[in-house]
Amino acid sequence: MTWRLGLIAGEPSGDFIAAQALAGLKQVDPLVRPEGIGGPHLAAQGLDIWHPMHALSVFGYVDAFKRLPSLFGIYRDVKNRWLTEPPAVFLGVDAPDFNLRLEHRLRKAGVPTVHFVGPSIWAWRYERIHYIRQAVSHMLVLFPFEEAIYKKEGIPVTYVGHPMADAIALEPDQRAARARLGLDQQARIIAVLPGSRASEINMIAPRFLQAAQRLQKQDPSLQFVVPMVNEQREREFRVFLNKYPVDHLQIVLAKTPVNAAADPIAWSVLEACDIALVASGTATLEAALFKKPMVISYAVSPLVRKIMAWKSGQQRPYLPWVGLPNVLLNDFAVPELIQEDATPEKLATELSSLLRDENRCALIRRRFTDLHHTLRCNTPVRVAQAIEAIVHSRH
Repeated sequence: MTWRLGLIAGEPSGDFIAAQALAGLKQVDPLVRPEGIGGPHLAAQGLDIWHPMHALSVFGYVDAFKRLPSLFGIYRDVKNRWLTEPPAVFLGVDAPDFNLRLEHRLRKAGVPTVHFVGPSIWAWRYERIHYIRQAVSHMLVLFPFEEAIYKKEGIPVTYVGHPMADAIALEPDQRAARARLGLDQQARIIAVLPGSRASEINMIAPRFLQAAQRLQKQDPSLQFVVPMVNEQREREFRVFLNKYPVDHLQIVLAKTPVNAAADPIAWSVLEACDIALVASGTATLEAALFKKPMVISYAVSPLVRKIMAWKSGQQRPYLPWVGLPNVLLNDFAVPELIQEDATPEKLATELSSLLRDENRCALIRRRFTDLHHTLRCNTPVRVAQAIEAIVHSRH
């Protein structure tokens, strides 16, 4: 007998993660009929898409404010559909502002709610845990340390690992990646990942390019490769590249308009490089899974920083680390340069240090290998088993 799964993924990375989970669920139970909101990866897995995923993708507080009417319209539509014809279970993937609100309403109506990818309460706004307790029947978390947090708070939780750890090989093949990208096998190559949003390109790309200029003065043979998520971001990046030109810099464009979490071009760039300069976010975890020493950086405008502090009631995260590899390793395994510290001079200094110190790089690669093994848990199967158990407990 078929059963309906409500599913919402509101970001490209969530689309990729949710698609892996749905593939595992369909293997366990081919009778599942998924419906809701997702992107191209979920569509390929048979999701009946009610609204396109990009309708939920907002970039920053200003964009969110402008799109409030359309977001509320989508929220009302999916809420009313599922209240009228309840699914056997609802799976909200990331997008906590939208999904937790919906999960709260659906759970109140008797629909089991599963939330996949826990909000970063360990870094910002821990008090959200009380709302999560009301909204979520079962949490599925990507990282081991999150399981203890939810257990302590009395929220049913399962650690499922990270699907990217399953998708990325334990041993990267640098030669094959360079061959795919047409890169010099003997060159020293730095991957430069300034982010996938326009605001990130504007704030971060100039610093990264000026750092690359400084490095190239020290070593003119250095090569740089920059993956771009789409043609719009590439055009925005080239504006800064014209202002801060760098020799031996190659831009590679994603074949589909998704983020690096599902883009084989960006993965090839990380696999091909020696070290990386990465904007904080999912890309730092990808770089770690490809065992790449890196410098992590991030910067937002003064206005956005004030809004973040106002919304969270915090001037900075609870943890001393921002980058996911450092958070997971509970240590400054790789350098972080954030906000005022993210100067071209400091970025170039840290990158130059990595280039010179092979022993340090070897240690980083070993730690990232251990991390990869920890996160590699056959996530699709674990997610499928958790959802199946909830569905069958109702019959």
